[in-house]
Amino acid sequence: MDYDAFTEMLRANAFFELTALLAITALISFIGHFLRQPVIVSFIIAGLVLGPSVLDIVHSSDNIALLAQLGIAILLFLVGLKLDLSLIKSMGKVAVATGIGQVVFTSVIGLGICLALGFSLVSAIYVGVALTFSSTIIIVKMLSDKREVDSLHGRIAIGFLIVQDIVVVIAMVILSAMGIGEQQDSNVWYRLGQILLSALAMIAITVLFIRYWADYILRHVAKSSELLLIFAVALAAAFATAGQLFGFSKELGGLLAGIALASTPYREAIITRLASLRDFLLLFFFISLGSHFEIGLLADQLLPAIVLSLFVLIGNPLIVMVIMGFMGYRSRTSFLAGLTVAQISEFSLIFIAMGISLGHLNNEALGLVTLVGLVTIALSVYMISFSHQLYERFSGWLKVFEFAGGRQELHSPDDSPPTSPEIIVCGAGNYGSEIIERLLRANKRVAVVDFNPEIYRQWLSKNTLSYFGDISDVEFLSHLPLQDARWFVATLPRDALGRRFEDPRRQLFSNLVKFGFTGRIAVAVNNEKEAQTLKKLGVDLILQPYCDAAEQAARLLSDTP
Repeated sequence: MDYDAFTEMLRANAFFELTALLAITALISFIGHFLRQPVIVSFIIAGLVLGPSVLDIVHSSDNIALLAQLGIAILLFLVGLKLDLSLIKSMGKVAVATGIGQVVFTSVIGLGICLALGFSLVSAIYVGVALTFSSTIIIVKMLSDKREVDSLHGRIAIGFLIVQDIVVVIAMVILSAMGIGEQQDSNVWYRLGQILLSALAMIAITVLFIRYWADYILRHVAKSSELLLIFAVALAAAFATAGQLFGFSKELGGLLAGIALASTPYREAIITRLASLRDFLLLFFFISLGSHFEIGLLADQLLPAIVLSLFVLIGNPLIVMVIMGFMGYRSRTSFLAGLTVAQISEFSLIFIAMGISLGHLNNEALGLVTLVGLVTIALSVYMISFSHQLYERFSGWLKVFEFAGGRQELHSPDDSPPTSPEIIVCGAGNYGSEIIERLLRANKRVAVVDFNPEIYRQWLSKNTLSYFGDISDVEFLSHLPLQDARWFVATLPRDALGRRFEDPRRQLFSNLVKFGFTGRIAVAVNNEKEAQTLKKLGVDLILQPYCDAAEQAARLLSDTP
């Protein structure tokens, strides 16, 4: 069978076509996984490969567009579910100032770059705004993999990403209003008033649903995980449909559906069940995008894409560092937080697609933003993965961003009382906290080290000598009272020490000796292979929580008559 006969077979049977789309996407995603790329990169490439410029096997455009619209509605639904305003409140002004500042400066500078490259004013505005959105999905996944979600820079990053999500909502509202205003120039104010009333009606429905129905319905629906999934999808689709009927976008309707359930205790369960479905349906959004433009358009946009990609990869982190530097944060914290905005997101493509649907843009803008997305997402994954090594290499130059001397950081070690601990315990999670409690009951002088602000404050409130920081930070480690300590205990797992693709503990042990530590080292591990590796590195005591607990349990059972 030749290729023409193959494509004709796919054209004649929608199921065969779907099978081919999924098989090719799975192959591309496997290669992307091998290269440690997030699935969104594989989906974008799949959309290009399956489109008219390469394989040209996308023929069921209406069906794919329908699945794409449902995927976007669920994506916005999950964004609404995750709008955790309490996190913004807990991080205070740094999340708001950094989030808003990064959006403003990135969009303005991006607008200037686009105008300098010869873009029209409308295209420059759209592209400039699209460059401000970073992928919450990718960043949260990366921070979770590195065990840095609860670190100071992780919490700040998630805080200003939420601010970005709010900006996305505002931008979509403005686009919806612009689209309605252009439908009938003679009735602009009438139409804008109509959408305002419709928006108020949708908000009122959402508030009433939250107040009277959400908890009652979910209390019964949540008894079945399958029913909970179907209900969540149905609610997202219903609100998206209502948004369309009321005169604004389906995207905003889906977002309001998520907000309607965000305050319920079933939020996390819904997010967990819908995440995979969202990723699957977003595939069709990127396939739909890929079917509308040719790869030749990407070649024409190569120079602008390189310039804008460099701006996103380098300029965005620098903007965050400048803002956080003026707010009193250390260069290390601002650098690690800044790297999280070194890419654009799926919302950038959705934003540009909305501009095309309104007739403001052509497919060239979509090709440009797609290429920038591929470059920045692919490279930023490695930048975030090796963020600590990058900081160590450039730390000397990055010190210039500490405009206020890092005064905002939570109590550096220099601020702690001049007490010489016998034992330094790094990592006060469940296992570490139990060790600390028992050592304190034995009247041992203990110092606690953790990079979670809440855990740090918790031990500080108990009048326990506590240090806030990351032991993979060489500068922080140099300030710890190591000279008189008899034990240095690391209860953190390997990934929590800041690197993803190499074991950072070899360098940690070397730095301990370098800074005057002459005591003994104890490390908690999860498996025997890791234990053998650490023994070769010279660790004095290997703690194996599961094995040690099992041995103690077996001893108790054996001694009990």
